[in-house]
Amino acid sequence: MLTKENLLNFSHKNNESSWLTDLRIKSFERLEELDYPKMQRFSYQDWPLIKKEDFSWSNQADFSLKEEQKLLEKKGIILTDIFTASKKYPELVQSTLGSVIKHNEDKLTAYHYAYLNSGLFLYIPKDIILTEPITISLSPTQDTYISHLLIVADNNSKVKFLEEIQDKEKKASSASLMVELIARPGSHIEFSSLDELSQDTTLYFNRRAKIEKDAHVEWAIAFMNDCNTLGDLDSELVGEGSFADSKAIAVTTANQKVGINNRVTNRGPHSTGLINQRGVLLENSRLIFNGIGQIVHGAHGSKADQQNRVLMMSDEAHGDANPLLLIDENDVIAAHAASVGPVDKVQMNYLMSRGIPYDQAQRLVIRGFLGAVLDAIPNKDVRRKMIDILERKLIDGQIKH
Repeated sequence: MLTKENLLNFSHKNNESSWLTDLRIKSFERLEELDYPKMQRFSYQDWPLIKKEDFSWSNQADFSLKEEQKLLEKKGIILTDIFTASKKYPELVQSTLGSVIKHNEDKLTAYHYAYLNSGLFLYIPKDIILTEPITISLSPTQDTYISHLLIVADNNSKVKFLEEIQDKEKKASSASLMVELIARPGSHIEFSSLDELSQDTTLYFNRRAKIEKDAHVEWAIAFMNDCNTLGDLDSELVGEGSFADSKAIAVTTANQKVGINNRVTNRGPHSTGLINQRGVLLENSRLIFNGIGQIVHGAHGSKADQQNRVLMMSDEAHGDANPLLLIDENDVIAAHAASVGPVDKVQMNYLMSRGIPYDQAQRLVIRGFLGAVLDAIPNKDVRRKMIDILERKLIDGQIKH
């Protein structure tokens, strides 16, 4: 069984800050009593997301930076691993780590904070505007990979952040990936991610933004994993005039199972929350998209709009696109759209009438279908890589004609 003694020994061996040790212990003590998070129409409780016995691990600084980005510190920007940051910048990290995603929300968040073993802290000072994206490459370094990204954009700052997550030499049997974004008043964060973990892994993710007055957060997430995947993409519009645009694509293959909640909550008045998620299902895979838009009482003058669309490329695949609007205010604009079906025949016929073979025409239509997220990736090399991965998945999973 998992024991508190093992956790304390690990924390002391790594000379962690007392407040971080306390966070681990608080999380561990809630682990047994908390429930798994609920996912509509999706069962995953038998997945190996939580270890049953004590295990050994190490704190890792497992990210790589482009050389020119090491000049960021001259602008007062802090970019370091989460454990170094917890000791060197406690005044910034202690008050923000776990402030957006609480340690006691459910069993998987408690496990994440108790056994956190990798992560990154990024702080953008007030009024600093970065025109070039910060690009990070992450790869699992141990069997149980629990990684936490904490990004704080101070007032009126602007940053583009791009992460690539992929297996290299080491493959994790389970991964827990968490992102907390804090967008202070007037700030702007564009967060993009290319997730590419192998089928050997079972993945849980939780990415959430707290968006304050007149701040903007834009998500562009590409789920290109080959593994079973479960998680939440969440935007909390807490400030007046705040804005969130949450774009996600997923391509599922083989016997893969993927369940994604994409949630935007309008809490501040005159806030805007947009969801656009698109999926492509191949072979025997299963994909569930739950789009959840909520406008709470007091968020007058707000807007919520979502699109959830799924393309079925196989009769054996199973896909769902479930929109949900929860509105507790009168003076608002809210809309949703959902569709599940095959590739558009009109588009296919047009391309084939121009001499393009069926399989190639089908891939072109799918690329257009996923274009909203592909085009939002700020790095052209990563964008090209994403398209190459998409092509490979489609070619491998297509029914040949």
